[in-house]
Amino acid sequence: MNTALSDRTFESLHPGLQPYRDKIISAPTAATLIRPGQHVFIGTGCAAPRTLVAALEHDLLDPPADVELVHFLTAEVVPHHKGRAVTRYRHRTFFVGSDIEAAVKQGFAEYVPISMAELPILIAQGRIPIDVALIQVSLPDEFGYVSLGISVDIIPAALERARLVVAEVNPHMPRSMGYSTVHLSQIHHLVPVDAPVTEYVYQPVKVEAVQRIARYVASLIEDGATLYVNLGRIPQATLRYLEDRRDLGLHTAVVTDAIIPLLERGVLTGWRKSEHRGKIVTSFALGTRRLYDLINGNPLFSFQPIDVVCRPKLISAQHKMVAICQAFAIDLTGQVCSDQFDGDYCGGLGAQGDFLRGAARSPGGKPIICLASTTDDGETSCIRPLLGAEGVTIARADVHYVITEYGIAYLFGKSIRERAIALIDVAHPRFRPWLLREAKKLGYVPADQQNENLSAYAVEDEKTVALDHGQSVLLRPARASDAPGIRALFHQLSDNDVYTRFFTRVKTLSNREVQRLCNLNYETEVAFVAVTGPREHEEIVGHACYFMNPATHLAEAAFMVASVWQGMGLGTAMLRRLIAHAMARNLCGLVFEILRENDRMLGVVQKHCDNIKVDHSEEQVSITLIFDPVSRAGNKAGHVSPAQAAPWYYPEPGYYADRIC
Repeated sequence: MNTALSDRTFESLHPGLQPYRDKIISAPTAATLIRPGQHVFIGTGCAAPRTLVAALEHDLLDPPADVELVHFLTAEVVPHHKGRAVTRYRHRTFFVGSDIEAAVKQGFAEYVPISMAELPILIAQGRIPIDVALIQVSLPDEFGYVSLGISVDIIPAALERARLVVAEVNPHMPRSMGYSTVHLSQIHHLVPVDAPVTEYVYQPVKVEAVQRIARYVASLIEDGATLYVNLGRIPQATLRYLEDRRDLGLHTAVVTDAIIPLLERGVLTGWRKSEHRGKIVTSFALGTRRLYDLINGNPLFSFQPIDVVCRPKLISAQHKMVAICQAFAIDLTGQVCSDQFDGDYCGGLGAQGDFLRGAARSPGGKPIICLASTTDDGETSCIRPLLGAEGVTIARADVHYVITEYGIAYLFGKSIRERAIALIDVAHPRFRPWLLREAKKLGYVPADQQNENLSAYAVEDEKTVALDHGQSVLLRPARASDAPGIRALFHQLSDNDVYTRFFTRVKTLSNREVQRLCNLNYETEVAFVAVTGPREHEEIVGHACYFMNPATHLAEAAFMVASVWQGMGLGTAMLRRLIAHAMARNLCGLVFEILRENDRMLGVVQKHCDNIKVDHSEEQVSITLIFDPVSRAGNKAGHVSPAQAAPWYYPEPGYYADRIC
């Protein structure tokens, strides 16, 4: 046995290590093996070899010069004193977490912005030099194999390249399944340790904006989807809202404790995955002992090298692959920054670029970028006219869904004008006027573009309604970004439909006229659209709006229905929606100006409205629907709810809370 074990005797070693006594040394002895100028790889995350790194930092009287520590994400590795890093070495890092952030700011560490999937290739080519690898492993089995435990990621590549491999052997490290075993012949020295594996505890996020974004994201995830979830607080919070789904799968770079409730409820079965069916495929874990015990010897988990997990063909082959990625900022063209804020580096590229592109190519896949609309103090918009101090980590060509607490924008295939309008729609209302002014200065939107709505998108007003002949549509509030869809709806109308809707035979709608139909203030102006198809490719097939007269507290209402959707009950559904909305706001009634020849619309209003007043003129009929004053007065006093006043529209209590909000 090596005499460098000092006070640790051979007899005190774990029995599983006794056959390998010739490889065993102490951590201080291992530290003396590092030579000047070497590049030392440090294991990832909670599996980082803390004892070996501590020996490097504290046990050498004369530390070797020009040594560089190379690592991805570390936990409790970099020494700190009063908030400052006090490391004795240079660091090269691929992720700026809380452990390395101070060292980066102080100039002790260099951040390399690169996808994790590229690292094994660069290590193999020697472009990222690795001379020594310091890792943490499990106890060996009877065949001499140890497990990399909770971190596989880029370690196999580092072991292939390193000329010296030293491993902490810890009985508390779980044995993970998959491509995670290493034979002791590949390890030069073993350092026995007996300490709990580092734990990473995610604190529950109580910020309402984060919870609202997470609910929006969850609303896009269908049964049977396969998920990539990055480490941001919003993606992790999203998992809380998926407990009513079925047969979800995981194919992701990292797993955390957030998956445990889904496993306990039988949600994460993976039975609908196209690849690695029934398996949770991942590369490393950050969590508590509860998660580590779940991983230990569990064939449900398949830990793989990060370049395997991130293979484009493997990701895109998954049916309904959903990539949930968090960003810090986005500009009005869709350029995303996810590793820098106000000039400071934070986080990293990880695997998000690979998964966003893979999800985009997956059948039914959804690439999702989520971010709060402002910084936590509310003083800075995270949607910018241009990215300033931040660098672009995700190209605008790769951006599909963008979600804030104010709604969902879909950018893929959209023009710069359409992107800018959609992103202003989901920005914080306080910053929308500024963003619109800047967009005009940059030439992104026309000079006559307006932004009337300064409130949050009313997701609670979304509802899927069933029509005749088995058809259904989503009725939702109109947005400024609906302008192209409104124009497309207009051109689906017959000449007669155009005349009966607009009282003139127009052939086109100007930008200002289209905005008048969807860019509304939702105080005196309200509009709903009926849409079909997925959110990324919605088709507007109906439009209903009302404009309130403050003097009379009546509102003039109007409708458009695509020709092929007429006769299916869509007009009736939109009428009921307007009535419910207007009654909830205590309006006195709705007024419909209808041409005498518009028999279909006359029939819809007269058939479904009881308390009406009809005035005839030579060319048109004016129908005023008067709401029940008792219901309105009661509602205003708090005695009659909108659901009581319009029970045929409003769902059961808790419907939206369970599904969207």
